[in-house]
Amino acid sequence: MKKFTPLLLLLACFCLPLKGWAQTPEKQITDRDQVWLGYFNQTRISDKFSLWLDLHARRNDFMDRWATAIVRPGITYHISDHTRFTVGYAYAAHWPASAEEETIRPEHRFWQQINWSGKSKRLQTNQWVRLEERFNRNIANDALQKGYHFNYRVRYMIALMVPLTSDAIAPGVPFLVVNDEVHLNFGKEIVYNYLDQNRLFGGVGYQFTKGLNAQLGYMQVFQQQAAGNRYFKTHALRLFFFQNLDFRKPKVVPPAS
Repeated sequence: MKKFTPLLLLLACFCLPLKGWAQTPEKQITDRDQVWLGYFNQTRISDKFSLWLDLHARRNDFMDRWATAIVRPGITYHISDHTRFTVGYAYAAHWPASAEEETIRPEHRFWQQINWSGKSKRLQTNQWVRLEERFNRNIANDALQKGYHFNYRVRYMIALMVPLTSDAIAPGVPFLVVNDEVHLNFGKEIVYNYLDQNRLFGGVGYQFTKGLNAQLGYMQVFQQQAAGNRYFKTHALRLFFFQNLDFRKPKVVPPAS
């Protein structure tokens, strides 16, 4: 028996890590259906400044109950005609994912964003990078607690738009739109879910006027939860309206001499 003892000890050393690996939590993916409604407004007040506002209503189970509501104002500095910098504040209300829970989690965000757009032949692009400082109220046992959970989040979005019946997107022209947005968490309170979520959207748009269009389509959101092994895969019907208003005084053109 003694001559087998070293072999048994060696086998035990291999079995211990294998046991630890076997107990690694399995990935759990929960599918859910939502409707996302959004309104985006940019109001130009001067050559260099404009006001920003976007509003969001998100519903679970295709309008059955609330998921999230967001109000996000800001002020924008126009670096050039195609590059803008915005700072703002957002208030979000998050309803619990489970229908059995009732407590709504409030969130306060401060955010900064650089946005740039471009055009190449018929293809139009829009990109932005956004940094958020997020304060989520603590919740335990389906009740609000004192204090907030804080973390940073950086977001990158790219949108591609192609007109369907013309060489450019103009009033009366429908267009195709595809965009993707990646969210990354960081901060000392983030342990597992550094990759917060990815939002992939495809749909059609219609340009009603020079300053108003709507986009309707399907979006898939893949989101990692704080536990690390739990994920949401959201299938969303998304309808967004985009409006640009311009209150600048028209420039006076001097008469020809």
